[in-house]
Amino acid sequence: MGSHQDSIRDDSPHSLPTPATAAGREGLDALLADPGRAVVALDFDGTLAPIVPDPDRARAHPDAVPALAALAPKVASIAVITGRPAEVAVHHGGFAGVPGLDRLVVLGHYGAERWDAATGALTTPEPHPGVAAVRAELPGLLERSGTAAQGTWTEDKGHAVAVHTRRAPDPQAAFDALRAPLADLASRHGLIVEPGRMVLELRPPGMDKGAALRGYAHSLDAASVLFAGDDLGDLPAYAAVDTLRAEGTPGLLVCSGSDEVTELRKRADLEVPGPAGVVALLAALAHRLA
Repeated sequence: MGSHQDSIRDDSPHSLPTPATAAGREGLDALLADPGRAVVALDFDGTLAPIVPDPDRARAHPDAVPALAALAPKVASIAVITGRPAEVAVHHGGFAGVPGLDRLVVLGHYGAERWDAATGALTTPEPHPGVAAVRAELPGLLERSGTAAQGTWTEDKGHAVAVHTRRAPDPQAAFDALRAPLADLASRHGLIVEPGRMVLELRPPGMDKGAALRGYAHSLDAASVLFAGDDLGDLPAYAAVDTLRAEGTPGLLVCSGSDEVTELRKRADLEVPGPAGVVALLAALAHRLA
């Protein structure tokens, strides 16, 4: 019998990396042993798509859709879990009308929305009333913030509003200066602030990737779960995988590595070099399951 490493690697150009933790190796082995009951869940920005200064210009890595289309028929489902509106992620990802992607879903707004590739159907709830109130007050708050808000950019996500500081003269200083006033604004209208990579998002409480992932995995009676993310907003999904593991469902935590956010790196079973590394991992999984 071969070594454990042999059980999850091969010598082809598509060989799978070995997770650094025992729990991660167990999760990968479970996925390979019963792929038809595996859920592969992925963040979008920073995981499938490189981070860019203007979020409207973000697009999936050029090899992402081919890798997803190769892997999707072999697993129970692929779920893209994102804070973006589902339709925006579908457009930026190029997921619509792709042969082989019938088992892909996009859980947008942290799971509040769902788009199914098999039908093209979108389900979405009514927005939280606090979002409209924040949307109305935010321009005045930023104007009063003066130089702290210089170069910032507001993104209206429908169910949430985000303030990006990446284009500011000093992105980190703007991020730090705006965090408290934005938290106060959010709190007054029943919202919370979720920090990310040079972005502060004001959104309703209870919307997070962990709840979305856990609910979706339970709905499919998943026998294993892989989740890949890159940012602070992905930590609830990491916690969800920990919970699923405690319930007896093996899981693999993948970090799309960057120097901007290191918290996930400390928690991950496997780190890969950004979206290119995530796509290579998906392609290697598809190749192994061929």
